[in-house]
Amino acid sequence: MPGNKIFISLLALTLCLGAAAQYRPTPASLDDSEAVAAMKEHVSFLSSAALEGRKAGSEGEREAAAYVSEVLSKYGLDVLSGPDGDLFGLKQAAGDTLTSRNVLACIPGYDPALRERYIVIGARLDNLGTMSYRVDGASRERIYYGANGNASGLAILMELARMLSGSSVLLKRSVIFAAFGSSLETGAGAWYFLHRSFSGADRIDAMINLDMLGTGSNGFYAFTSSNPDLNTLLEQVGATLQPVQPEVVTREPVNSDHRIFYDREIPSVLFTTGMYPEYNSDRDRASILEYDGMERELEYLYNFSMALVNGRKPDFRRDSSVGQGSDGELVSFFDCDVRPTFFRSSDPAAFMERWVYAYLRYPQSAVDEGVQGRVLVDFVIDEKGKVRDVKVARSLDPRLDAEAVRVIAASPDWKPGILRGKKVKTALSVYVEFRLVKNTKRK
Repeated sequence: MPGNKIFISLLALTLCLGAAAQYRPTPASLDDSEAVAAMKEHVSFLSSAALEGRKAGSEGEREAAAYVSEVLSKYGLDVLSGPDGDLFGLKQAAGDTLTSRNVLACIPGYDPALRERYIVIGARLDNLGTMSYRVDGASRERIYYGANGNASGLAILMELARMLSGSSVLLKRSVIFAAFGSSLETGAGAWYFLHRSFSGADRIDAMINLDMLGTGSNGFYAFTSSNPDLNTLLEQVGATLQPVQPEVVTREPVNSDHRIFYDREIPSVLFTTGMYPEYNSDRDRASILEYDGMERELEYLYNFSMALVNGRKPDFRRDSSVGQGSDGELVSFFDCDVRPTFFRSSDPAAFMERWVYAYLRYPQSAVDEGVQGRVLVDFVIDEKGKVRDVKVARSLDPRLDAEAVRVIAASPDWKPGILRGKKVKTALSVYVEFRLVKNTKRK
């Protein structure tokens, strides 16, 4: 009996060591930033031997989807797909059906004119899986780990989601994050998302695709299919101080999910560090990734995403119509050719300083109770410059909500906004801050 116990203990220890060998986290350095440490953890799991290359329809792809879903939920996003992802089937040549999945999550926008418009940020979820072969009559298996293709893009997608979630109060449009399954199967996951799964596909204003971003020493590239508006935005962001600048290329570095969005006539941009020697091989492991470069790319992508989410809708073609501002449609304040002005200023901060805070009255009962914070208020400036449709978008306290609405509704007339030579109804959202100041006078 004692001998059996020793044998069982040794067997259990062997199994534990075998499982540990399947997933060894990349060690984090004391010098690593929070983002680098997180990306190392993401890549270590997604490219581990335990996931067996994340082939479309495999258990490894399912585990990868569950991991991405859990991380996005932890980062405060609204996960739209189930715990195993948004499932879809693919017919195989043999007549079988392969079940793959997408992971979808959302950060809602706050602008009343744009919150039902979407920017999609996507990354490929799957990879090649495994391949069996024989050496000297013995059967062996090769795993295509896919660290750069595309655990690197998924890692940046998740950390970009964390950063944008932390800035959600600044996002005018809503942002959809998508990890697309069966990307290597002719972009099946992206196609399913656009044509079957997501009912708001006609309200997607642009798409950002993140694919193979771990080898920055090879370069950092942006491919827009020569879209003029996206190229202009890249130039505008590039004119500001950035940790890294992508090279805009006219030749497509890699075939990926952006093509599916382009076919749907949605402006799309691919960010990638391009091809690399370990591409589609069993040498594509976490050790080849350049995490400091990925962190610089992440910061750039955050700044680019903010500009795209809050800026003018890029046209698929130069001659395509915007469709906003016609027939009395509501236009975002920041999309006007000439923005509404208050006392000769088009800066909303001037309205807050000269009117709102000049006439705001802090309810005494709220002062006594120490209630403070910010109220988000939506309102419309119509074609005659009158303020109307004032309402609370994010409440703080009924007393403070009512006071914020009162003072904005009492605003003098503005000079209305203009789009394409016509006066338009303009939507604007502002935070009204109620802040208690301690009395520092000595008795």
